[in-house]
Amino acid sequence: MRQPAWQRWLLQNVGFASALLLLTVLYLAYNMLHPRGFSSAVAIQNANETAAIAFVAMAQTVPVLMGGLDLSVGAVMTLTNCIASELVNGSPGQIVLGMLLTLMSGTAFGLLNGVVVVYGRIQPIIATLATGAIAIGLALWIRPKPGGHVDGDLSWALTNSVWDFADTYGLADGGNAWWLRPFADIPVPLIIVVLVAALVWVPFRRSVTGRTVYAIGSAEGAAFMSGLPIERAKIAAFTLGGFFAACGGLYLAIQTSSGNADLQQAGAYTLNSIAAVVLGGTSLLGGVGSAIGSLVGAMILRVMTFYFRILDIDPLLQPLIEGIVLLIAVSFGAIRTLRVKNKLDLFR
Repeated sequence: MRQPAWQRWLLQNVGFASALLLLTVLYLAYNMLHPRGFSSAVAIQNANETAAIAFVAMAQTVPVLMGGLDLSVGAVMTLTNCIASELVNGSPGQIVLGMLLTLMSGTAFGLLNGVVVVYGRIQPIIATLATGAIAIGLALWIRPKPGGHVDGDLSWALTNSVWDFADTYGLADGGNAWWLRPFADIPVPLIIVVLVAALVWVPFRRSVTGRTVYAIGSAEGAAFMSGLPIERAKIAAFTLGGFFAACGGLYLAIQTSSGNADLQQAGAYTLNSIAAVVLGGTSLLGGVGSAIGSLVGAMILRVMTFYFRILDIDPLLQPLIEGIVLLIAVSFGAIRTLRVKNKLDLFR
């Protein structure tokens, strides 16, 4: 008897479904424990704290799907954060140009990673360790000390609710715009992350290049023998990772209205991106997962830190608790992967 489509999807996406369920339970419990409960203000604060790590987690996903790691994503995010703090201000035209240049710089750095890995024949983890150091060096050159400026209206509009966005740019009609009322309280950061994922990741995954990325992670030799564009897919994967990292850096600049070439920040975001990828159901062995899952994993990471605040957990215990949760998550993911003889079985 043929299995229903939803059952097949669930069997093929156990990791993502488990992450989504865990996020739902954790976030509902968090809101019930929070003194202000379910409110727009709490949702906006949560979305702002999640957006940057969500973008960096999506950036990490693409090389992980090929069975590698990109240790430069945090550094590229930091570099683009510094670039945005210099360029995203002035007239509307200058602001748009500054945002485009910021995204292009991160994308170009991702392209550099891909070229080094493919044509230099260097393992991704080694190549990106080196290029990450270059990115931090450039960030320090641009921004030797924290500072800079981002347009105030843009910063306010993109870090609050849809109503605030519409009101900032004169679209709210004094609060009487009927079309705005149903979703006026939705956080703009959440919309931005979801739109980028839907408009960039989904088409990429369905393309020949995107499918080749999955094939490389499952069995690169078989993908090569099948005539798939291996080199093009690898370069495209790292380029897309650079774009997502640039989105994170741009949003961080908009959120803080400044830039900061902080080495510790870059390292923390890189490590958290790997953790989010694992929590989102993507296998570190490659071939299984998605950027959407990593987005959910990033949300789980942030919800954990939200609990630390409302439960007043000792800061000295917080890394221990995070480590235990991540170890459990990695273990569950590894059990399923190790039980199959061929990673292609995970799709059957």
